[in-house]
Amino acid sequence: MITGIVTSTREAVISLTVHGPNGQEQEIEAVIDTGFNGSLTLPTALITALELPWRRRGRALLADGNESVVEIYEATVIWDGTARRISVDEVDVMPLVGMALLYGYELTVQIVEGGRILLKPLP
Repeated sequence: MITGIVTSTREAVISLTVHGPNGQEQEIEAVIDTGFNGSLTLPTALITALELPWRRRGRALLADGNESVVEIYEATVIWDGTARRISVDEVDVMPLVGMALLYGYELTVQIVEGGRILLKPLP
């Protein structure tokens, strides 16, 4: 089970630990974004600090309808107590958790400031 909180700016935020290939580790706060079908976005500075390996270039369809090219890296996150290797899109905004990482989980959000977020694995 993963928990989080709804912020005063109405964002659903959870904490994650992200690992690089050489033992680097960073705990981050990430906003749950059900409109993002990838796993995780991270800003350039964090990707560099974690020395994440580059995997490929991809395309992203943005909320405003425009398409953008993004660099895609690989990282390991601790997800519900288990290490998972995931793709990371390089985007210079607050980290976002997308549907690929949420897949297989039930998401419950109390949509008020300080509301509780609960992610439980589906049976």
